[in-house]
Amino acid sequence: METTFTTPQSYIDDFNSIDYFQTYYAPGVGAFAGEWTNFVLRNLHETFAPGRVEGDILIEFGAGPTIYNLLSACEVFNNIITSDFLEQNRIQLQKWLRKDSDAFNWSHVVKVVCELEANSDNWEEKEEKLRSKVSKVVKCDALKKNPFDPLVIPAADCLISCLCLQAACEDLESYCNTLKNLKELLKPGGHIILQNVLNCPFYYVGHKKFSCLSLTKQDMEKAFKEAGYEIEEIKVVPCIDKSKMDISKFDSFCYVHARKPLN
Repeated sequence: METTFTTPQSYIDDFNSIDYFQTYYAPGVGAFAGEWTNFVLRNLHETFAPGRVEGDILIEFGAGPTIYNLLSACEVFNNIITSDFLEQNRIQLQKWLRKDSDAFNWSHVVKVVCELEANSDNWEEKEEKLRSKVSKVVKCDALKKNPFDPLVIPAADCLISCLCLQAACEDLESYCNTLKNLKELLKPGGHIILQNVLNCPFYYVGHKKFSCLSLTKQDMEKAFKEAGYEIEEIKVVPCIDKSKMDISKFDSFCYVHARKPLN
């Protein structure tokens, strides 16, 4: 029997941000606390190294309740706009930005980034720098032509999205259309950085099961080309630790760096 793809309303009703953090990012036990975060953080460290991808405005699209994708970017961008579809996730982002006592503790991840930067003693300064660079936390919808409707967001030099589009897009055509819409958020020559897992049909948050669009490397290449991007790099690394496949089943990690054409 074919499973119905998770609807936006199901996310609104059933997605628990605290369960998500505990399931995937809690120190030592989270399913993404090792291999995945190391893959993502090293890629972003290299992407946002001095003289590579930099500029004024950066958008994170579909951040969930997380901040780790911005830790390297805050060194080379002045104005960061982060976003998510769910109010419960945006509340968690605001809590971290305000340093609320019940905000998620991301210090274990911040310290990894600081070690990559050979600056491990200054992780608290890194957190403060990121807080100072985030200008907005807004609602986004991957399925809308203007994903920030009714807001008009200034064109960005770079857009990051991580583990978002596969949860929103039911098929490859929808995924490609979303990439086209995201391209309109970029300046000519602007960069898009996507990181996700491949061949993943589902994931759990607590005891709730959510659909995921299962993609291959070839699907990713096809979608970006059809959406009109110039692909700079696609990197795929196999997942070694298979111990938590009951939570989210996938076989590899994928990093894509592409650009909106100048013309």
